[in-house]
Amino acid sequence: MATSSETAPSTEEEVEAFKRDCGKIREQVGSMIVGNREIIDGVIMVLLASGNVLLEGVPGLGKTMLVRTLSEALGLDFSRIQFTPDLMPTDILGATIIVEEEDRSKHFRFEKGPIFSHIVLADEINRATPKTQSAMLEAMQERSVTIGKETFQLDPPFFVLATQNPLEMEGTYPLPEAQLDRFLFKLKILFPKLADLHTIMDRTTQSDTPEVGKAIGRERILEMRSLARKVPMARHVQDYALRILYGTHPEHESAPEITRRYVRFGSSPRGAQAILTTAKVHALMHGRFNVSCDDIRHTAIPALRHRVILNFEGEAEGVDTDAILEEIIAKTPETTS
Repeated sequence: MATSSETAPSTEEEVEAFKRDCGKIREQVGSMIVGNREIIDGVIMVLLASGNVLLEGVPGLGKTMLVRTLSEALGLDFSRIQFTPDLMPTDILGATIIVEEEDRSKHFRFEKGPIFSHIVLADEINRATPKTQSAMLEAMQERSVTIGKETFQLDPPFFVLATQNPLEMEGTYPLPEAQLDRFLFKLKILFPKLADLHTIMDRTTQSDTPEVGKAIGRERILEMRSLARKVPMARHVQDYALRILYGTHPEHESAPEITRRYVRFGSSPRGAQAILTTAKVHALMHGRFNVSCDDIRHTAIPALRHRVILNFEGEAEGVDTDAILEEIIAKTPETTS
């Protein structure tokens, strides 16, 4: 009779299966989304790291299509919330209503809002007022919704993909720093290259529309999330990530000159958590059951770009936060002497 240790898959097999399933997701999403390989991989990393992602780009670059395609590839429940200035928190969370039965008796019933879904697309989230934006906070952090004195748990996997237009566009509100901190990654979607643009036109202006197949299911996603948490990390690799984090704080002794000149506030500890959890997923996606400094460098910028707040001089000169982070990474050694 075989023992459980003999029948259980080895770590190498689990890692290979993780890498293979990530490839399946990427393939199905790529059948609809042209280019943007880095964006697709970033979204997959955040999903498997149990986080939320903020997608920034001008309208028409396929942000909404990316989210919808991902839900189809994973076979998960999907809901879309179109954020507008008149949107109210109850439009997102739901509300308690009075229900009258046939015998004319009445009772209260909670009618769930669109937040009760596996994948939630918060479209143009920065067009809503801060009061409505804050309705997402508990759901994003605690995976629960509190209405009155009752708390409702959200079914895992719960994943928020929010899109926002650049702040300089008319009719937008800056996201509160507390809410920005709940996003594991902020990904910037750039305008497609000419070859990709030709492919987009071919797919969207002809009669044949690509079909998205199901890559993996809900249970497999939860298994992959669990494996990602188990990936070991050497102390010097974690230390490297924390020293990058310290580099975003202008008052810290290790901060480079560019940080001291242009940064007002550095990243919170959530920034380090985002770097480390997504670095574990990145390692598994490349077939490794250990985290390297390269994984840290790959995840540091999308994990920190929305957590670094520029000072007046940085805002006035239009300094790019990514440029600051690139210099911090370049000037942070992998090991301390």
